[in-house]
Amino acid sequence: MASVKPEERNLITADLAIDEYVGAMTEGQVANLDKLFTADFDQKICGKQDLKHSRHEMIEFLKKQKGIKMNCRTTTQIVEELPDYAIAKVTMQFDGFAKTDLITLVKENGTWKISKSVNSYK
Repeated sequence: MASVKPEERNLITADLAIDEYVGAMTEGQVANLDKLFTADFDQKICGKQDLKHSRHEMIEFLKKQKGIKMNCRTTTQIVEELPDYAIAKVTMQFDGFAKTDLITLVKENGTWKISKSVNSYK
């Protein structure tokens, strides 16, 4: 069976969309960024001073990280999944701290996309 090129991957399940997101965040895989996020995507980073990023800002940031691999151990868990909606928890464990990313996914026209990301650090 021929392997699918990353730019041709169809995000037909929530798991595939989560894997694509983790690949972008931790391994610099940027081939499907335009397919991965909804038009109204936003990211919130919780901390002493909360930060927000738009879809455009997130994609630009990730494109700058192309090919860069993070030194972390990553775990994923789908917390809730309905036919067209899912919530997942992505934990990236670095030396000395962890980043937890709660992501909301929606199914649009048969393709799963990420609509929201809320990050916290411990």
